[in-house]
Amino acid sequence: MHDDLVLPVPDDSHARITAETFRLLSDATRVKILWALLQEEASVNVLAELVGASPTAVSQHLSKLRLAGLVKNRREGTFAYYSADDAHVHRLLAEALSHAEHVTGTATGQDPHPYGSSAPERRRQSRPGSTGVRRTGL
Repeated sequence: MHDDLVLPVPDDSHARITAETFRLLSDATRVKILWALLQEEASVNVLAELVGASPTAVSQHLSKLRLAGLVKNRREGTFAYYSADDAHVHRLLAEALSHAEHVTGTATGQDPHPYGSSAPERRRQSRPGSTGVRRTGL
């Protein structure tokens, strides 16, 4: 987070964008998809397997997340790969997921959180042998 408060009260534009971001994250499948993409680039089929949803449902969620600027994609031949590399969104999700651990009793006090708050770029670089690309098709 930034050290200094930008505005004492958010302006209409920032408040609207923030509310829209929370609205998009109000779906559990989207939270799972976005978290997975903050860890590593993936195809629709890989994401569907990871989050336990159909490829069609994942595609629909990805479309909404992409339109909101939370997810981007690239094509490689006939394959499409999705990623999310936004440190702000990563911190937001990490805090929300850590909060969920406390609400459910999975974590208490100062327990370490598996979700962490380190930037996605550093995690990717620290994994030996990881290229960050999964070669699974649509």
